[in-house]
Amino acid sequence: MTETRAAGAPEVASAVAKAMRRLVPFLLLMYVLAFLDRVNIGFAQESFQADTGLGDAAYAFGAGIFFLGYVLLEVPSNLLLRRFGARRWMARIMISWGLVSAALMFAHTAPVFYGLRFLLGVAEAGFFPGVIYYLTLWVPAAHRARVMALFYFGAPLAFIFGSPLSGLLLEMDGISELHGWQWLFLVQGLATVAVGLIALRVLPDSPGSARWLTPTEKAALTTAVAAEDGEKEESSVLRALRSGRVLYLSLIYFVIQVSVYGVTFFLPTQVGELLGTTVGFEVSLVTAIPWVCAIVGSVVAGRVSDRTGRRLPVAACCLIAGAAGISGSVLAGSPALALVALCVAAAGFIAVQPVFWTQPTAFLTGAAAAGGIALVNSLGSIGGFVAPNVKTWADGVAGSPSAGLQVIAGFTLFGAVLIAGLGAWQRRTPQPGANRTGEGLVGTEKESRIR
Repeated sequence: MTETRAAGAPEVASAVAKAMRRLVPFLLLMYVLAFLDRVNIGFAQESFQADTGLGDAAYAFGAGIFFLGYVLLEVPSNLLLRRFGARRWMARIMISWGLVSAALMFAHTAPVFYGLRFLLGVAEAGFFPGVIYYLTLWVPAAHRARVMALFYFGAPLAFIFGSPLSGLLLEMDGISELHGWQWLFLVQGLATVAVGLIALRVLPDSPGSARWLTPTEKAALTTAVAAEDGEKEESSVLRALRSGRVLYLSLIYFVIQVSVYGVTFFLPTQVGELLGTTVGFEVSLVTAIPWVCAIVGSVVAGRVSDRTGRRLPVAACCLIAGAAGISGSVLAGSPALALVALCVAAAGFIAVQPVFWTQPTAFLTGAAAAGGIALVNSLGSIGGFVAPNVKTWADGVAGSPSAGLQVIAGFTLFGAVLIAGLGAWQRRTPQPGANRTGEGLVGTEKESRIR
């Protein structure tokens, strides 16, 4: 196929290698800050609730309302990124969300807390799908799962390095008459603003504007990506947003996000309970352990996915492992076994995501890619709002702190069932675009190639 020949050309391989060296580390840093900005409320939970008097339900609602603001502007933000270019738009996103994040140091009441968390979602809207769309401009499909796996290191790295940092900031309680949680929001917010300003200088909008690619590499990479896009039928953004496959993928991603945030928002507190201590530097170090396992899981899943082309079976196995780990973390008879189970859970629900994102990027291109990817991410991100509220509700109804995590484990297992359903749909409806990478198209032929 044209795609295979183009993706394997030496000039394309050289260009992709340079892009990985030049872009992925910085995009990874941006994602570390984005993910840490979403979950630092988990580290602040104990001291924040103690100082402000907010109850568990108010905390859960404030933690989740971020995703409602995020969902509202996700699609238009990603379309604006395509119009104005990644450099300016990604910088705008980071600077605005950094300022709002720093302002959370003033969230002494529930209304202020809710308002700032909602605005934080509005400010960050478009970041993650923007990066996914941006990577499709630089990385042909044959290389994509591995590159996305590297990008997804951001989530575990946010915990590996961000956890100890958050613990140290919490222990600054009383310095300059600020609480530890105030230092946490202030420092991490201002760090995001600084990286956003740097983005204005280091992110090229496309291969054609990258000074570090040779003219031959620019032409080869642009041709390879365009050749893949040329195999996909031109259509409108609206058609992509109505696509049955896009909506089905949104449902799968929703379940994945319930799994992720059902655990991460409460992980520091859960680890503190296992250790019998309050959340601080010691807890933050132990909290980092599952995320080391998540990095290993992401590398393994990405490589197996690319080498075998069996994207969906790999994704389903990741979610099955995640469900087993979440459930096992509350059934284990000892803190050590519970920590092992959390390692399995984190590896499962993090490793599935780069494999999952090979699916929408396999059949969306152009403006439809910007809109469709954003829709999958935005509808899926509602799971981040549902997760903490469902967990808190289930804990209250059952009168047990373990009930909520068992419900989250059920959601995770349901995600594996949905992925199996996607595979069955694909086998029943063979498509002309199917290839050995497992990125064959699903649904009707009319909807499966959308530009």
